[in-house]
Amino acid sequence: MVAFLRWLRSIVAGTFNGLVKIAFAIVLILLAFVVVGLLQGDGLPGNMVLTLDLRQSIADSAPRTPFDLGDRKPTVMSIVRGLDQAQRDARVKGVMMDLGGGLSVAEAEEITAALRRFRAAGKFVVAYSHGFTSSGLGDYLTATGADKIWMQPMSPFSPSGVGAGEVFFRGLLDKVQAEPQIIKRAEFKSAADTFMEKSMTEPDRLQLTTLLNSVYHSATRAAAGERKVPLEKLVATLDNGPQFAGDAKKAGLIDNLGYDDEARAAVLKRAGKDAKEISLMKFLRAKESSGEFGSGTRIALIEAAGDIVDGTAEPGFFGGNPVIASDNLSDAIRDAGNDSRIKAIVLRVDSPGGSVTASDQILHAIKSVQAKGKPVVVSMGGVAASGGYYISSGAKKIVAEPSTITGSIGVLTGKVSFAKSLGLIGVGAEQIGVGKNALIDSPLEPFSEDQLALINSQVDRIYADFLQKVATGRNLPLHKVEEIAKGRIWSGTDAKTIGLVDRIGGLWTAVDEARTLAKVPANEAVVLQRYPSPKGFFESLENLFGGTAAGVRAAQGLARIIELPPIQTALEAMSSVPRGQVELRAPQVRAP
Repeated sequence: MVAFLRWLRSIVAGTFNGLVKIAFAIVLILLAFVVVGLLQGDGLPGNMVLTLDLRQSIADSAPRTPFDLGDRKPTVMSIVRGLDQAQRDARVKGVMMDLGGGLSVAEAEEITAALRRFRAAGKFVVAYSHGFTSSGLGDYLTATGADKIWMQPMSPFSPSGVGAGEVFFRGLLDKVQAEPQIIKRAEFKSAADTFMEKSMTEPDRLQLTTLLNSVYHSATRAAAGERKVPLEKLVATLDNGPQFAGDAKKAGLIDNLGYDDEARAAVLKRAGKDAKEISLMKFLRAKESSGEFGSGTRIALIEAAGDIVDGTAEPGFFGGNPVIASDNLSDAIRDAGNDSRIKAIVLRVDSPGGSVTASDQILHAIKSVQAKGKPVVVSMGGVAASGGYYISSGAKKIVAEPSTITGSIGVLTGKVSFAKSLGLIGVGAEQIGVGKNALIDSPLEPFSEDQLALINSQVDRIYADFLQKVATGRNLPLHKVEEIAKGRIWSGTDAKTIGLVDRIGGLWTAVDEARTLAKVPANEAVVLQRYPSPKGFFESLENLFGGTAAGVRAAQGLARIIELPPIQTALEAMSSVPRGQVELRAPQVRAP
């Protein structure tokens, strides 16, 4: 036995020593990288053209990680930050974009504004497309932010307009004897209509028609202005689509026909001798890691994208699906508010909403820092509706793009009960609850009449509270808020008209508002400081390898399955089903 214990002790000691050596080796490698980085500066060439591939859909923002790699997929906010850094770097001569991934109009508006600022600094932008295959206007509107647009010969030019639709499962639920019971306030709150209705309601049709008309007019006017062609001519050309690149060139909507190698050769020649291509994401990573933050008055930038959920959320080692976790975001807002160097906060919001309690926690954090004299300005992304608007309503100023989907001031709750459905396939289910409403959220039985009355009372109280908070935050009469609420979504342009938004614009418009509120002199530079700070290397490493190797492999396989389009469609539909709690959620509408 003594020999066995000695043997076991030697094994444990050897394992521990091995782990210590591995950790020490990792530290040495990281130190070596730091030393090499200091010797090489940011490692970027002296003459460069930045490349930006936008042929896949992108998020508005994403969590920060210690391995935020240069080749990581771009987001709207990383593009805006990267172009801001690039316009102030004399080594950067221009940007070349590849387009064709179906950007939304609101995303295009933000990126186009950033490109306009970049070009105003004396740089050039070239857009290239192997074909504008989407009928939406987002990709082409982004291209108009370039001073030259190239297309591959005989490639499709399909931009035509904007559209949106919904899928309705009520007929299927009826066939399988499932019973949906979803309560909403009020008639425009269509997020759960996919389960309650067999077709669009008239209020839903009205709000979508109004929204899409507003987005279409904003996008076509902006594109015509950027291309300096008459609006009527641009609209007539779009109405003739789908067509080909040559037709777009004849109409003056693009500049050159050529293949990608020809466009790149022309771009590098324009940049000058020995010009090198560097991706915008690698450039941004190098600039941020080199510590080149500039000097001036500090304004906090807090990015919040995704569904609003209670508690905390870990972004993981390499990032992940973004959510707005109430503890995380509230802490970031308070940390920025308590930092004496920070004079104002810009909160970037891109969210269709989610939890009521999480939204209220975040709104409380915003009100708290403002009560201490630190103004908060909200910059809205593609969508800031329902819970996304709830958390924005208490800010000093709200800025939205013309096509931002906003509003949806309303609530919903309910469930779908499947007890009879299980019986159809020979499955039995029984449950026991102690307490009158212990099983109120159970999907195995519908609400009773008493339970429905109780839930309706709760929904009324939460809706009334939402209305009052908007009225207070926006300094509007309650009766006016009641008129424009009812769960209705609005474009940013229309939201400004009715008082839900203060200014039309993007991130830099919000920064200007924050500068004004903080009383920063016009001739004084401002520096954006991002909150929260990313987790450290070892903390994220622990999160990554906290499970078994088999668990990691299983998670990787699950991620691949979840990315399949049919699975994504089903998950999006199921995510809109209330799970018993009252929610602040807007419909999944995206204007391409």
